[in-house]
Amino acid sequence: MSDALPMFPLNLVLFPGVSMPLHVFEDRYRALVHHLLRVPNPTDRVFGSVAIREGYEVGDHGAQSLYRVGCRVRMTEVEPHADGTFNLVAVGLDRIELERLDASGPFPLGEVHARPETGPPVPPELVERARAMFTAYRVALADIRGDPYPSQLPDDPTYLSWTLAALAPLPLPDRQSLLEAEDPSERLILVTDLLRTELRAMNVIPSLPATEVARTRWSPN
Repeated sequence: MSDALPMFPLNLVLFPGVSMPLHVFEDRYRALVHHLLRVPNPTDRVFGSVAIREGYEVGDHGAQSLYRVGCRVRMTEVEPHADGTFNLVAVGLDRIELERLDASGPFPLGEVHARPETGPPVPPELVERARAMFTAYRVALADIRGDPYPSQLPDDPTYLSWTLAALAPLPLPDRQSLLEAEDPSERLILVTDLLRTELRAMNVIPSLPATEVARTRWSPN
């Protein structure tokens, strides 16, 4: 069953349980923020986001191609500015799949349905392997540019998979693959393999980590 949801396509992938600061300046997305601010209950100030496969967030043409799997997001903090722009914090809630996008109104409106996680419980050894690999990666990176995640990693396997997906140094298509992984086990295997590859590259050229780690903040919401 599909729902109507305001949409904010971005040139990045948002993950459930992860918070992301956003700067809103284009008219259609400023209209979206005004729409959300009129919602009486702050917990209902929810929109959807999918990553842009091809195109841009702004401009007359905007996004030319979108990924279908994205994230339902809650606007938790808003800072308006005198020029009409906003700074806000968006917290990923759960996955959605975009069926259709209507861009004819003041802001994009999508028909979406839920894309829940599936699969059996995550084996404890898989969780420990992922945590150990990230620990080795953060130690190696800290010697070069500081700890990429100074907080304690979550214990819950699902939230751990989302946190490591957000922190892993990946181009957008690979981050989208992590978002679309069918279950936390598959996601932890993928991200563990990626971190192992990054660690090997850093060992070969210690002064040049392969890519910049994504500095997103994890939130258990």
